[in-house]
Amino acid sequence: MSERRSSMPRGPMDGGMPGEKAKDFKKSMKKLIVYMKRYHARIFFMFLFAVAGTAFNIIGPTILGNATTEIFNGLLLKINGTGGIDFSKIASILLFLMGLYVMSSCFMLIQGFIMTGISNDVSYTMRKDISKKINRMPLEYFESRTTGEVLSRVTNDVDTLQMSLNQSVTQLITSVTTIIGVFIMMLRISVIMTICACIIIPVSMVVIGLITRHSQKYFQQQQRFLGDVNGQVEEIYSGHNVVKVFNKEEQTVETFKKVNQNLYESAWKSQFFSGMMMPLMQFIGNLGYVMVALLGGYLTITGKIQVGQIQSFFQYIRNFTQPMQQIAQVSNMLQSSAAAAERVFEFLEEKEEDQTAPNPVDISKTRAIVDFEHVQFGYRPEQIIIHDFSSHVGEGQKVAIVGPTGAGKTTMIKLLMRFYDVNQGSIKIDGHDLKEFNRVELRELFGMVLQDTWLFNGTIMENIRYGRLDATDEEVIQAAKAAHAHHFIMTQPEGYQMMLNEETSNISQGQKQLLTIARAILADNKIMILDEATSSVDTRTEIQIQKAMDALMQGRTSFIIAHRLSTIKDADLILVMKDGDIIEQGNHETLLEKNGFYAQLYNSQFEKAEAI
Repeated sequence: MSERRSSMPRGPMDGGMPGEKAKDFKKSMKKLIVYMKRYHARIFFMFLFAVAGTAFNIIGPTILGNATTEIFNGLLLKINGTGGIDFSKIASILLFLMGLYVMSSCFMLIQGFIMTGISNDVSYTMRKDISKKINRMPLEYFESRTTGEVLSRVTNDVDTLQMSLNQSVTQLITSVTTIIGVFIMMLRISVIMTICACIIIPVSMVVIGLITRHSQKYFQQQQRFLGDVNGQVEEIYSGHNVVKVFNKEEQTVETFKKVNQNLYESAWKSQFFSGMMMPLMQFIGNLGYVMVALLGGYLTITGKIQVGQIQSFFQYIRNFTQPMQQIAQVSNMLQSSAAAAERVFEFLEEKEEDQTAPNPVDISKTRAIVDFEHVQFGYRPEQIIIHDFSSHVGEGQKVAIVGPTGAGKTTMIKLLMRFYDVNQGSIKIDGHDLKEFNRVELRELFGMVLQDTWLFNGTIMENIRYGRLDATDEEVIQAAKAAHAHHFIMTQPEGYQMMLNEETSNISQGQKQLLTIARAILADNKIMILDEATSSVDTRTEIQIQKAMDALMQGRTSFIIAHRLSTIKDADLILVMKDGDIIEQGNHETLLEKNGFYAQLYNSQFEKAEAI
């Protein structure tokens, strides 16, 4: 199941509305800081270079103001006939200023390089930790969540965290440093002018608060309606044939018009309020500039400040308000970072399976004798689905598990592979309880061929070799021959080197199944599990696959889950399950003679086949 994601509309001041918020912001950020402790040396140098680069930028307007003052004083001297402009002094001031800006740029470049490395390393380490964690997680976790939800931890959440860290941390450091440094420089020039300039800040905050309060609900509506539009478009286009068959085109268009109109209205209102923000802020800012200009002119006339200091002060005002807007944007990014970090750490802190046993059984001499002894199991303790399951499976026997849907057939296989632990009773291999095996070694005993074939993006050779990565090309080819797959592989344009992917159309479902059987043959596991391996193919292909499976099961203890009872006539033991219990067991002939539940199932399928 893929997860639909839509881009968040922009909010006031182009900062965007806050995205998903963390349940516990402080706790999430604390965990993230602890996780990043391994990079403390690099973080320290990044902080140092960021502060240094910002500090040099802050000093710049003061030096530029000194150059302006020098030019102004030189002009006055020239007008009075007592001197002129000292260009050499101005040149030295400007060269010094250029040096400061070059140094500032170098420091900022270095801190950007360090922070990019840190954010990339954090995302790389997180993905690696998540990947390792996935292999230690119980199957129960994945069966209780959608695939999209799990994948979003590895992709969306880690990506969000990486981008937010890269942008927000340095932005926060430089913004805070700029505000503090600029405020100090403004006070050095004039306390009165600084107070006058700061009056516009609370006025701006009030305006921002009023507009945001009104616009936020419309942005939320816009996001919700955008999801509705995307959802309807996706559903209609994916089911386009069904819409046409039932002549629902007009109704579909009318429904879309209503949803689209809702999106239009909410988007118009949200963008209108968002568009009002900048003109109002500029108007308030210009009022502040006018007040500072009048006051600065008066102070210059009275000789309390220099002309160049007024220019410096105006630059500082602009540098003072801009970081405040940036901090507001950073707060949104930090919220997203905390939410993403919270989801990632929730996953990393999930309960894991016990991977090792105190004195593990050596699997090298395993004979694959399996015993189910009074097994009782329920996915929930209060809902037992397997009540009392007992059976003995000898070495090399072919065991078929049959029964209606929901009887517990697949559940028994999950218990056998210890994806879940039994509530009561035990499952033993060669007399050893499954809990006495290391999980990884236990699962090395099993090979599986499932109804849903899984082939990855790679060559046919690579897909078969996935069963045993150290296999030679000749061993892969022998496995393909045993699986009756060699002939069709050689008819492909590039043979074993043909690339397989989602768009591969010249490989049928049955041929894909033969490749998975070849993979299982190559793996050479001692216990084989076949779960509905022929249910989705035609009769002719089924016969071919059946021959391949017979080769696969030769000399191995095999468990076959099958709905088509005609495919398991030659099984050594057939376990008939109903409502979580074995109600009959024996071979095909014995069970038919009993004329019980198995006979009913078999005869009903035979009658259907005759009818067809």
